[in-house]
Amino acid sequence: MKSSTVENPDWTAVTSAVEQSVVSIQVQTQAGGAEGSGVVLDSQGRVLTNNHVVSGAQTVQVTLSDGSVYEAEIVGTDPTTDLAVVQLTDPPSDLKPAKFADSDNVVVGEPVMALGNPLGLANTATTGIVSALDRPVTASAEDGSDQVVTNAIQIDAAVNPGNSGGPLFNASGEVIGITSSIATLSSGGGGTSSSSGSIGLGFAIPGNLASQIGDQLKENGTAQHAFLGVSMSDATATADGVTRRGAGVEDVVADSPAGKAGIEQGDVIVAIDGSAVNSPESLTAFVREKEAGAKSVLTVVRDGKTQEITVTLAVKDEAATSSQDQQGQLPGQDQGQQDGSGSGSDQTNPNNIPDWLQQFFDNQG
Repeated sequence: MKSSTVENPDWTAVTSAVEQSVVSIQVQTQAGGAEGSGVVLDSQGRVLTNNHVVSGAQTVQVTLSDGSVYEAEIVGTDPTTDLAVVQLTDPPSDLKPAKFADSDNVVVGEPVMALGNPLGLANTATTGIVSALDRPVTASAEDGSDQVVTNAIQIDAAVNPGNSGGPLFNASGEVIGITSSIATLSSGGGGTSSSSGSIGLGFAIPGNLASQIGDQLKENGTAQHAFLGVSMSDATATADGVTRRGAGVEDVVADSPAGKAGIEQGDVIVAIDGSAVNSPESLTAFVREKEAGAKSVLTVVRDGKTQEITVTLAVKDEAATSSQDQQGQLPGQDQGQQDGSGSGSDQTNPNNIPDWLQQFFDNQG
């Protein structure tokens, strides 16, 4: 590939170098047909996509960038992170797997390119920048049994229904995320007309999390998730003359990682491993990015004093109730705040997302 840098991205060269690693996905469910995107993980024909792209699929077809079509089977799904892996039947020998970058190195303002199958238009490239990092995005899983909570990469590159599951590339042609959802104007959004397409607010699952879950799905068909073991609510805490937003601990599950570490009811968790936590959703997403058995340092405000507490995260019992992870309201979905009335931005919201924006996982991928 020709020289392409963050300062001067050569998107023509990037597209040429990576397009063979991106696929279109067509599924048939009881409800009808749907489409999405995916990225080639390995030369054996395994493809990473969103769970909501293939959930409930009776048949799956994968179309490569050259137009060749292959039947595929679902290897594993993870509704908790909205990720899935499918396997091509009799894949070609010249598949080109994508290369993943360390998404922890992504910075705001960095140029990015989304490549996928929006509205059935395969091999579509759109560019933009990283608008924000660690943006908590929450949505219900397909079966309603769990919550997809992601500290997402927010982008302004145009993504639309059908982009879901496709890769987000940096200027070096490396995957830094999996595009998964967008924000859209509601029908009553302050007098504006409704829209089902891009308004410049897209979200991608960070590449490190996607790669970690993808590896687990490839090996086991399922994925394990770390958990902390607390129920939480939005809170603020003041220590050393500084007031910060955080996740207020309402209850601690007995014998959980939090309980064993000494987390107490009334604590306000304001950071994990040095990353600011400004809501229960934010903390939940950070924890789910960790591997079971990993150690994390929580910055906790207790009785007006800041202290650091080390916890050893455990494997979440997926049958446990979601209250053991978090109990927080979806930003922007406060009671009485969905009709677009008011200033359009709830300043009490820990993430300050306008109340007329709603994250969704579209049913067409």
